[in-house]
Amino acid sequence: MAPVHIPSALSFELLGKCSVTKARAATLHLPHGTVPLPIFMPVATQASLKGLTPEQLEETGCKLCLNNTYHLGLKPGQATLDAVGGAHKFQSWPHNILTDSGGFQMVSLLKLAKITEEGVRFLSPHDGSPMLLTPEHSIALQNSIGSDIIMQLDDVLVTTSPDLARMKEAMERSVRWLDRCIQAHKYPERQNLFCIIQGGLDLELRRQCTAEMVARDTPGIAIGGLSGGEAKDAYCKVVDTCTGLLPEKKPRYVMGVGYPEDLVVSVALGADMFDCVWPTRTARFGNAITAHGVLNLRNAMYSTDFGPIEEGCTCSCCRSVEDGGLGITRAYIYHVTAKETAGAHLLTMHNVQYQLNLMKSIREAILEDRYPKFLKEFFGKLYDAKSQYPEWAVTALKGVGVDLME
Repeated sequence: MAPVHIPSALSFELLGKCSVTKARAATLHLPHGTVPLPIFMPVATQASLKGLTPEQLEETGCKLCLNNTYHLGLKPGQATLDAVGGAHKFQSWPHNILTDSGGFQMVSLLKLAKITEEGVRFLSPHDGSPMLLTPEHSIALQNSIGSDIIMQLDDVLVTTSPDLARMKEAMERSVRWLDRCIQAHKYPERQNLFCIIQGGLDLELRRQCTAEMVARDTPGIAIGGLSGGEAKDAYCKVVDTCTGLLPEKKPRYVMGVGYPEDLVVSVALGADMFDCVWPTRTARFGNAITAHGVLNLRNAMYSTDFGPIEEGCTCSCCRSVEDGGLGITRAYIYHVTAKETAGAHLLTMHNVQYQLNLMKSIREAILEDRYPKFLKEFFGKLYDAKSQYPEWAVTALKGVGVDLME
């Protein structure tokens, strides 16, 4: 297919590259402001980050969050979104929004979904009535949401599926559906449509799909269908293979990834953007993300621990009252987290801030060309001994020139 030039509502400014790994630092200019890359995007599924007000989310330094097209299409629905003038106004969020297409929810939430060339047929979880999500409808919904980055509808299959013929069909259909999404997109001058590379864990299928997607010249490119339970070694090979074939001057988004180890390794493999519900979901179970691992603050050992959630953290929970923060202690979180929603809210603030600070540190390390050293320090803090380092991370980083074991 001949390249189609799509108008772009973004500009991508590459600022620095690691001299050893494939890590990059850039600035993404979007309609609602600039976004530093690499970036982690918190997930505000229902146009709200669970437990946080828009102002609290803004305080974490977040410049780009993720909304879910499937959920917003069901409620409040397209007519309400059109009436209010889009999700930015609806959720009182002045910064950027990315929406996923709704396709993943079809697969993960709905056992009764049937995928055909036309789209995804399913029964409404509200009243059981038959519904159809087509590439055109997904784009129309995202046009009404008004998000700065919109995603194509793709045919998603769990990566662990052994059915290679079905995987090939899904990959080829995703390319055809992208063409329909491009045709249906009404506002390319203010919303950026990203394509999604599919192909499961088959590297040849991934290469074929990448070539097709790159030819369509969308403003950004996502690597989809991962974080579905596949082995981390296989995940790393897919990311490494795809980024090696992508144009340098476009953002690269690996969908659904959020554990700190995954983020630092994926950046080394050449990816720029990530999202995951894990930091907010794990907060609701009393878990705090720290540089030394995840702490479960429901554990009685924290009942008389009057230190901050994490020493040196700049989030508004951990900062002392003298420094303009709340001065929240581990003992207080222990006290409220089982019975009060406030515990989950406070941990959500901390966890989101942790992820954003991690990405900020990664970016600084790339710009100062010390990312290999950063990686060694990161794993050194997270694990007590090198013998505990995950083998997949050691192998993947060795593949891009960093030996964690030396």
